[in-house]
Amino acid sequence: MKKLLLISLLFLLLLGSAQAGEVTCTETYGDTAKVYKLATGSPGELGMLKVLAENFNAKHGTTMCWVKAGSGKSLSLLQARDVDLCMVHAPAAEKKAVADGWAVGRTLIGSNEFYIVGPKNDPAGIAKAADAADAYARIAKAGALFLSRGDNSGTHKKELAVWKKAGIKPEGKWYVVTKDFMMATLLRANAEGGYFMTDSSTWVAGKKDVPDLTILFRGDPMLINTYHALAVPEGAPNHDVAMAFIEFVGSAEGQKLIADYGKDLYGEGMYNDAEYAKQYDH
Repeated sequence: MKKLLLISLLFLLLLGSAQAGEVTCTETYGDTAKVYKLATGSPGELGMLKVLAENFNAKHGTTMCWVKAGSGKSLSLLQARDVDLCMVHAPAAEKKAVADGWAVGRTLIGSNEFYIVGPKNDPAGIAKAADAADAYARIAKAGALFLSRGDNSGTHKKELAVWKKAGIKPEGKWYVVTKDFMMATLLRANAEGGYFMTDSSTWVAGKKDVPDLTILFRGDPMLINTYHALAVPEGAPNHDVAMAFIEFVGSAEGQKLIADYGKDLYGEGMYNDAEYAKQYDH
């Protein structure tokens, strides 16, 4: 009987561990027992999140678990309370999350922009486009290879909004869905000679690795990409530390870290601060 009870207890412990381990840390910053989880894509992938985490952790004795996910997935993880906060660029979905009550503390933290990049010979002639929708219409008309992340990320949502504005439902052999992250898809566009919409931060970091691509279209206000941070609501276990991190990122110190990030590595910043981003925050 005691043996059966021990087996049952062991099973319950293993079950609990499996449930607690559903979210895997892509990277961990810090080594304390006070762990908080943050989901994001580009800011983590490109290293800015590490800088923010290290500075915040030093003041609060905390450890960050970064979960690599696009904006759509990051918001889903936040809703399920699998993470404590997220940094995303999907304004409509963010506002709905706050309105529905499962996200709080929405704070503008900065911006970058989207570039439409492609082969230097520009077979679809998008360099002459009037706006982003015209650029997409030219690609579709030419049947030129276009790569889409197709992953419900903020980038994918923005891409779909541009196709909608152009009045086009993209389909056919020319339209390839990668189901991959930004840098991986950018590298594939270079290898296959395709067009792709990348954020400017990824381009700054990765342009040396994609020599056959160039920026062919930029500047449409529709392609400005604003980032916000959101946290789990009050009552959730790590609500306080999540809100403290958001407050730090929005502070003068956090904003300087964001504005300066990348200058030492690439000669130019990879993100704009919240003050700059305000003009595009609707």
